[in-house]
Amino acid sequence: MTRFAKLSIVIPAYNEARTIHLILDRVRKVDLSGGINKEVIVVNDCSTDDTEGAIQRYREQHRGFDIQYYAHPVNRGKGAALHTGIARATGEYLIIQDADLEYDPREYNELLQPVLDGFADVVYGSRFQGSKPHRILFFWHTIGNRFLTTLSNAFNNLNLTDMETCYKLFRTDMVQSLSLQEQRFGFEPEVTAKISRIPNVRIYEVGISYYGRTYEEGKKIGWRDGVRAIWCIVKYGV
Repeated sequence: MTRFAKLSIVIPAYNEARTIHLILDRVRKVDLSGGINKEVIVVNDCSTDDTEGAIQRYREQHRGFDIQYYAHPVNRGKGAALHTGIARATGEYLIIQDADLEYDPREYNELLQPVLDGFADVVYGSRFQGSKPHRILFFWHTIGNRFLTTLSNAFNNLNLTDMETCYKLFRTDMVQSLSLQEQRFGFEPEVTAKISRIPNVRIYEVGISYYGRTYEEGKKIGWRDGVRAIWCIVKYGV
């Protein structure tokens, strides 16, 4: 079994004042397999609401729960927030956690299992595999996600079912070795293309649950991001 000491959890946040304390609670309460410690890194991408205040109040209320906090002085996009968090991660492995409530931190151990079993360097959590609960929402989003995943697979010679998933777990040294450029949601196809080209990288996928949000509830990705994703797949996949 693969042993390691620390998992870095990178949380990009933009205008999540209403829910950031809830996701931090879930991350704080989850116990990782094998006694692995958690390093939590929150990057506030110049939110215009009280996200910063909510994070600082949470840190005051839970002083024993170490949260590294970084704030961008201008809004740069989710990808840029992830770049900041990835660069500061010190755990042997790293997982991305959105600041909303669409993904369940209790499933970290399922993503970790292929690593602990000695099989994987990278694990994607697929919303389209397995029998876990999935909120029923947008038909065209599902079609778009499947199209982007198929296109990405064709360019990168992979057989993923969910390239656009938030839950991506990486060996930290691998993802830190990449020269990542995309500032917004183009992060997903770019990191997939570049990680797939690391010699002998072992990529696995596990099924996860998905508690999606509507736009009224705070969902941010739109059709323009889908168009950008297609451009990124072609740019980084050739």
